[in-house]
Amino acid sequence: MSLVTLNSGSSSIKFALYDDDGRTRRLRGAVSGIGKTAKLSLTRADQKTTEETLGELSHEQALEYALDRVHDQAGRQMRAIGHRIVHGGAAFTRAVRIEDGVEDRLRVLIPLAPSHQPHNLAGIASARTRFPGAVQTASFDTAFHRAQPFVADTYALPRRYYDEGIRRYGFHGLSYDYLSHRVCELEGERRTVIAHLGSGASMCAVNGRAPLGSTMGLTALDGLPMSTRCGQIDPGAVLHLIGHEGLDAGGASELLYKQSGLKGLSGGTDDMRELEESGTTEAQETLAYFVRRCRMEIAALASTLEGLDTLVFSAGIGENSAFIRREICAGLSWLGVELDAEANTGAGRETRISAESSPVAVWVIATDEESVIARDVAGLIG
Repeated sequence: MSLVTLNSGSSSIKFALYDDDGRTRRLRGAVSGIGKTAKLSLTRADQKTTEETLGELSHEQALEYALDRVHDQAGRQMRAIGHRIVHGGAAFTRAVRIEDGVEDRLRVLIPLAPSHQPHNLAGIASARTRFPGAVQTASFDTAFHRAQPFVADTYALPRRYYDEGIRRYGFHGLSYDYLSHRVCELEGERRTVIAHLGSGASMCAVNGRAPLGSTMGLTALDGLPMSTRCGQIDPGAVLHLIGHEGLDAGGASELLYKQSGLKGLSGGTDDMRELEESGTTEAQETLAYFVRRCRMEIAALASTLEGLDTLVFSAGIGENSAFIRREICAGLSWLGVELDAEANTGAGRETRISAESSPVAVWVIATDEESVIARDVAGLIG
């Protein structure tokens, strides 16, 4: 019997096939470039990877293609499908079976994750149609942070709003779950800041595996600048945009979610590789802003931890950009961060890149959200 993990995003769909113990991965795949020229990548257990150009696919077509590939491998032996769900609100503090009422409760949260939640729910519907006999489960990006203290969870609003669910939920929790566990295996229980730097970017402070704070809040807009999301912004600026620049709520959402961040600052591209290669003033200023915000958030989270023992870089930018890692760390020597330049340049999927003399251990660790979902699924189906 087999189980599948499904991460249905807006521009890509990632999936993996496991034995039903949730430990042995037999296949890992992704359909990327949805809405443009889609590509399929498959990596088998022997680490051999094949790629295929699929042409222009809608999100629905991409889901069908991904699930067909899973069916080719698992056939009728499918026992369960575990879904990544970005927003679980206050109610979902751990992975659950998707039974009566669960999807309705998740739809209510769409306004808090408009770029992700609809696609997550579409994945559930498609998987149920394709594998009607399989158990469907949900693992939440917000669940990891539900253990954070009240002071990291609240806004300074009248208390009734907190009780109604206006809270700092945090995101990328599946990644932080995996990475905090891995740091404990590598370094022991340390005061750690984890930088999940990808198209969506955030950071989290953990003491061992206990979350103490995150850069993201009620939605996935807050904190660091991202590919197309603004990150930290004065709420008064949003009020000004609505009150004096002619934007309604929909226009403001479009601006802050899809037209800002690296794309907005640079005047065109949200690709970190293109920005690093560009010599334009706009590109250089965009990089400098991103680096500055990263340094500021690391410093703030280190103060929450009352010190820093370990700094981890992960996700697309964190794992692949030696330049960004170098620039961020260059401004953190006062915290005890010293890089080994050669190790940083040649870093692989799991590499310690700090100098031997560095008081703070700095790591590049490839995240593995699929393994966390698979573990959740295995626990729920027994």
